[in-house]
Order: sequence, then C-alpha cells, then structure tokens
Amino acid sequence: MSIRQDTRHLYLQVIEQIKRDIENGVYEEKEKLPSEFQLSKSLGVSRATLREALRILEEDGVVTRRHGVGTFVNPRPLFTSGIEELKSVTSMIAASGMEPGSQYLSAELIEATEEDRKRFSPVDIHNLAKVERVRTADDEPVVYCVDKIPEGLLPIDSVREADSLFRILEENTGKSIAYAVTFIEPIGYHERISPILKCEPDQALLLLKQMHYSSDDLPMLLSANYFRADKFSFHVLRKRV
Repeated sequence: MSIRQDTRHLYLQVIEQIKRDIENGVYEEKEKLPSEFQLSKSLGVSRATLREALRILEEDGVVTRRHGVGTFVNPRPLFTSGIEELKSVTSMIAASGMEPGSQYLSAELIEATEEDRKRFSPVDIHNLAKVERVRTADDEPVVYCVDKIPEGLLPIDSVREADSLFRILEENTGKSIAYAVTFIEPIGYHERISPILKCEPDQALLLLKQMHYSSDDLPMLLSANYFRADKFSFHVLRKRV
C-alpha cells in the first residue's frame, strides 16, 4: 500500500509502517525483510527514501543491515530500564517475570592495580575480591559480570556464595549502595565473553562500567557488566534546564 497520502516526510512514514508491520507480526524476529526494490515498490517510495528509513531503524536497534545479504529484524529486548534508576541485574530479570540465576566462573583475591587505586580513591586499597559471573534469565546467559570489592568490606568466601552482591555488602558493612557513576560503551563481538553469552557473530554487547557508592560517598563496588544488546535496552529521562 502506498503511504504518499500522509503529509509528513516520507522516510518517517516508512519508519512507522515498518515498525507497525513488525509489531503486527508481518515480519518476525530475525526474519529478513524484502529486498529494497520490493519494499520501495510496495510502499510507493524511492529507494533513497527507503534507505534513509532503514538507516534510522538500524540506529534505533530495530533492524540490522548486513552488506550484500539483506536487512533483518532484531529481537525485542526482554529487559528495559531507565539508566537513571539503579537496579540490580537480579531485580531487572525478576521484574520481567523470569527466574534470575548465577553461574560463578571465578572468585579470587587480587592485588589492586594503579587504575583500581585511582578509581577507589580516597579509600586506600591494596587487595580486591574479584568475582566473575554469568547472570542468567530462566537459565539463559544474558549478562557477564566482573565485580571488584575492597578486601576489607567482606570476606572472599561470602562473595563466592552470594546471589546478590548488593545484599551481602549491606549485611557485612551496614551500608547500602545509594548511587553509581556509570559509563556506557557499545562494543562488538568479544572473543571470550560473546561465546559464553551465546551471541551471534554480529551481535553487539552493551558494557556498563560502574563505581557504586554508599550514601556517605564510600566507593564500595567497581563493576563491568556486559549485557547482551538483544536482551537489554536502557533509556534515560532528560530534562531541559
């Protein structure tokens, strides 16, 4: 059906139509869209207009374009959260109605690097408990977590058995995590982590680097969490000032 009757820019109409078709099941997750020639003809727009719409849809994570192969519908994220809301991975998975779990890969005491010491400043640290885990949702791997905690805040044995680092930190220190400073970095295929998370070769990861603080500004937990971008999406509320 042609969409030229609408008075808005044609590429915006194309974007909305393709999104509607995906929502209505015309195109399924991971399904290849018709060729540019077929789509432009069915929508009644030029191929240049269609390409602009597909470019924006790819930027928004709705589709993935593979050069020489075609355009594919991305799976919808199972978990979404406002990045301004500090939620544990456990609570995000549970809120979606799925069962959170953990697969422990390692828990060891390591010597803090110079970079670690800078990040935990002004606290003087020498050793850190380093924990590497895979977080699961209904037994499916969705997040790879690397956490570092100052040795004095809790014993290494309690880290190995913990289902929630937030909880055991509160139990052992009497302090709860109040806020975090977060940096988000999209990354491509990771040679070691992507296979563990069962990612496709062209599947991206979202890396959240976070330093967590108590209400009295004590740095308590340094984390690097690798989220499967097809399972998680994050948004932020921005206000005009």
